[in-house]
Amino acid sequence: MLKPEAEDGQASLADPQFRADVLAGLERRPRAIPARWFYDRRGSELFEAITELPEYYPTRTEAAILETACPEVATIAGRGRAVVEFGSGSSTKTPILLHAVAPSAYVPIDISGDFLRESSRALSQSFPELLVLPFEADFMRPMTLPQTIAEAPKLGFFPGSTIGNMIPRQGVDLLRSMRDTLGLGAMLLIGMDRIKDEATLVAAYDDAKGVTAAFNLNLIERINRELDGTMPLDAFAHQAIWNDDRARIEMHLAATRDISFTIDGRPFDMAAGETIHTENSHKYGARDARILLRAGGWTPIAEWTDPDGLFALYLAEAQAERPAP
Repeated sequence: MLKPEAEDGQASLADPQFRADVLAGLERRPRAIPARWFYDRRGSELFEAITELPEYYPTRTEAAILETACPEVATIAGRGRAVVEFGSGSSTKTPILLHAVAPSAYVPIDISGDFLRESSRALSQSFPELLVLPFEADFMRPMTLPQTIAEAPKLGFFPGSTIGNMIPRQGVDLLRSMRDTLGLGAMLLIGMDRIKDEATLVAAYDDAKGVTAAFNLNLIERINRELDGTMPLDAFAHQAIWNDDRARIEMHLAATRDISFTIDGRPFDMAAGETIHTENSHKYGARDARILLRAGGWTPIAEWTDPDGLFALYLAEAQAERPAP
């Protein structure tokens, strides 16, 4: 969870896991820092700006699919379930689902506490009769949902192809954790980005206005602010590349010159051209997506996509385990 900022002693107030992940990530080779640490308040705001960019097709494409799919989701899943959204952000697409399924409660989960509470207040104003229970947490870790919805049938919501930020093993682990959190008989509505031409993919993560670059570089600003870092912001450049072998876009922070800096008093050196790997965005074909869901304990029962096949939405169910075959 995010800690309150302070003018002095900021490093002592920082999330211990943030400190551990940054220090360990800069010591390993190749260097890498988990993408979840993008989302301080500023990072969350920048990501919302990214979703409105002309190059960033996933948000508007998924929203259009939701308009078509959600009435069918309500028919299949039934109305009155508790909707649990993992990584809710500003919840901009959530009203489409809530209008269709008439939930008994809505539990948005996000790591950025201030951002979570603001978006929850706005949603409560739009749905005054709905019980909204904002839950500040890192959904990548085991969690126990509020007791208020413990006995309610649940519908998980995981839009935005956030599952693509994890390597497949982590994605499977997260899906299994979601199954444990939501329980047997729960359903999961999840968005996954499709594999497509390289030019379209790279442009979505390296926009002309430089918003995605600012989002990536904000991680350095957060490290400097919260961990007493001295990383020179002007010595790093945003990179977005397509790794065809692993079917993913990779984002990196590349050193533009030889640099030395400290974080929480620990010294580091980077040579010009060396990078810090900050994010993956895996893309899935239709069969790949269904295999991933099944590996995570979810049985796909419905699928929707846009006319161009850019993005897909899946509804899956946590069914009882059955012996082979």
